[in-house]
Amino acid sequence: MGKILARTDLKKELDRLRAAGKKIAFTNGCFDILHVGHVRYLREAKKMGDVLVLAMNSDTSVRALKGDKRPIVPEQERADVIAALESVDYVTIFDELTPLALMVYLKPDVIIKGGDWKEEDIVGRAEVKSWGGKVAVIPEIKGASTTNIVEKIRQVYGGPERL
Repeated sequence: MGKILARTDLKKELDRLRAAGKKIAFTNGCFDILHVGHVRYLREAKKMGDVLVLAMNSDTSVRALKGDKRPIVPEQERADVIAALESVDYVTIFDELTPLALMVYLKPDVIIKGGDWKEEDIVGRAEVKSWGGKVAVIPEIKGASTTNIVEKIRQVYGGPERL
């Protein structure tokens, strides 16, 4: 079995791991252009549980959230890159605008978001707490974002018409 799983296969695997006493950590995002902020964030997120699940927005979901020019990298390529990271145990792709339905289905022990999120704004916070789970916020890596990388490329290569 690989690291990139459909949600039904992931649920079976997590149920097996949970039965073996493993703590399931969950995070989500677009992860369009992998950068140092992502790598550091995921390394810290992994410390929150025995198993780290990354729920990645599909191309359709990213377009709905970020606009027609995103994602830059297609979902299967993004999933392959993220799955290659040592800190990530499983990747699953979701089409919805938020991962709430997926969280409720998988029932992680902890959900993790970056410091650009306030805990009260984190999707799934109430649901995870309702089954005894926790919410963790990892400090933001200032300046490390896909948006900043795209803007830097635009400045160097002459404007938005080229990207």
